[in-house]
Amino acid sequence: KKIPGMIFAKQRFYQRLDEKLEGILSIEGEIVAASNPQTGVLEQTGIVNQTDYVNIGEVANVRLLPLGTDNFGRDVLTQLVKATGVSLWIGFVAGLVATLIGLTLGLLAGYIGGMMDDLIMFITNLFTVIPGFVMLILISYSIGQESRGAVTVAVVIGFTSWVWTARAVRAQVVSLRNRDHVNLSKLSGHSITHIITKDILPYIASYVVMALILQISLGILAEAALSILGLGPRTTEVPTLGLMMNWAMIYQAHILGKWWAFFPVLITIALVSFSMNLMNTGLDQVFNPTLRD
Repeated sequence: KKIPGMIFAKQRFYQRLDEKLEGILSIEGEIVAASNPQTGVLEQTGIVNQTDYVNIGEVANVRLLPLGTDNFGRDVLTQLVKATGVSLWIGFVAGLVATLIGLTLGLLAGYIGGMMDDLIMFITNLFTVIPGFVMLILISYSIGQESRGAVTVAVVIGFTSWVWTARAVRAQVVSLRNRDHVNLSKLSGHSITHIITKDILPYIASYVVMALILQISLGILAEAALSILGLGPRTTEVPTLGLMMNWAMIYQAHILGKWWAFFPVLITIALVSFSMNLMNTGLDQVFNPTLRD
């Protein structure tokens, strides 16, 4: 009898197991005994009957697992849905941290200039010289697995990803700081904070939104790369897309041909990243109508 949702080899295994159990177990049942450690005498602990075992051929197909299970019998689809939400949340926090750091430093360097600009650009150059992913690995390793929660990993990713945002914001501010409306605001005696927030920031808001979306996409990819190396969030907390890839590698799913353990995760990461970049392109056309032609 063909069992829906079960491969033929596994179906035959359970059918042979049922046949052997029927021969081993009598109608009255078999007594299970264990040795008493104090007296050394066998004592009855229970009885195993044929009815305690379910015939796989008689089980109704009430639920199928479209993506199968992992080595622990957990539903891969359920993990994938949960992991996608957690990875998106990590990417959002990481992107928000990176964008805020880059925006703040870029505004200060671009508008104030002078020594402030030189100092911020010096720090930016240091972060540029050292590869960001290498720095991310070193910081994550130094934190330790017990302290690496989802929030911690997101903040670390954001702390190492702000460089290009700061440079781009600085370039935008430098082109705006000598415009007429900014000079009029200076002559009116407005503070630096007022000029930056009221006269400069609204003009670069569209760029900041697009930078945030790109940072979210990069944050998701960075978390996946870290988790594959075993440096992501601790495995006892929540599943992420990277942790699912890490579990698949640990149990050699790619070698044993268990494609359902890693292929859906790869597709999900690719689709999320593609969606973020597609959204960024669409917003760019909305904010810059000249690009539509």
